[in-house]
Amino acid sequence: MLPLYEMMMRAQNGEAMQTMSKQFGLSVDQATQAMEALMPAFSTGLKRSSLNPQDFGGFMQALAGGHYADYFNNMTEAFTPQGISEGNAMLGQIFGSKDVSRAIAKQAELATGIAQDIYKRMMPVVASILMGGLFNQATGSSSAMQGNGGNVFADMFSQMMEQAAASQKQAAEFTGQLGKMMENTFGNAGQDKPDKEAPINPFADIMDTMMKAGFPGMQQNDEPKTDEPEDAYGKFIGDMFDAGTKVQKEYQKNVDAVFDSLLKGSKKS
Repeated sequence: MLPLYEMMMRAQNGEAMQTMSKQFGLSVDQATQAMEALMPAFSTGLKRSSLNPQDFGGFMQALAGGHYADYFNNMTEAFTPQGISEGNAMLGQIFGSKDVSRAIAKQAELATGIAQDIYKRMMPVVASILMGGLFNQATGSSSAMQGNGGNVFADMFSQMMEQAAASQKQAAEFTGQLGKMMENTFGNAGQDKPDKEAPINPFADIMDTMMKAGFPGMQQNDEPKTDEPEDAYGKFIGDMFDAGTKVQKEYQKNVDAVFDSLLKGSKKS
C-alpha cells in the first residue's frame, strides 16, 4: 500500500503540487514542503483514530460516506464548498478537535516558514484529497494507485465500501449474512439481538471478525497467542497510514506532543 506522501504526489495524475501552489500562492517547492510537514501529522492522527477495529470501522464508514474519490481524481472539486466541508468533517475524524488541527498548522509553520493561515486553509483540502487516495487504494479503483504490487486488502475494502454506500436495509442484510460466522467467532449466539434502531456499522463488524479469524495470509494456530491480533492489526494500520516521508525526530516528537496534550483523557471517534 502506498504511503500517504506518495499518494499526494500521485493525485491528479501527478500534478497535485502544481495545483496546490497555484491555489495557495506558493511555489511548487513550498507546496511540496507543506506536504512533507503535514503527512507525519496526518499519519499520526489516522493511526490514533484507528486504535482498534471499532474505531477503524467508524473511520471506514466516514470514508465511504463522502465523495473523496472525486477529490483525488479531480482536485478542483476539493476546493469547492462541498469538498472543504467534507474535508473539515474528516479532519474532525482524524485529529479529534479543532485545537489539534490548529496546533498542527502551527508546528508546520515553524518547520517550513509557510504561514499558519495557509495551512489552516490547506488542511481540509488535503484531507479530502488524501481520503480519496485511501479510498482508491483500498478498493483498487484507480490506475494511479497501482504499480506497488498486489493489495490483499482491496477485495475486503471494496466489499466494505459498497456496503456503506448501500442503504441501511442492505447493510443489515449483509450483516445478517455474516451472522453465523460472527456467532461462531464471538460465541454470542445466545445473546439478545441489538436494538433495530441502533446504527449499523458493517465495517466494525467485519474488522472485529477478521481480527478474531485472521487477516488474509495471517498464520493461524490452534491456540492463538493473545498478542497476535494486536500485532497484526497494528501492522495493518501502520502500513496503511505510513507517512512515507522522513522528518526530524524533534518534529515528530512535537507532533506527538500535540495529540498527547490536547487529546489527553479524551476518546476519539
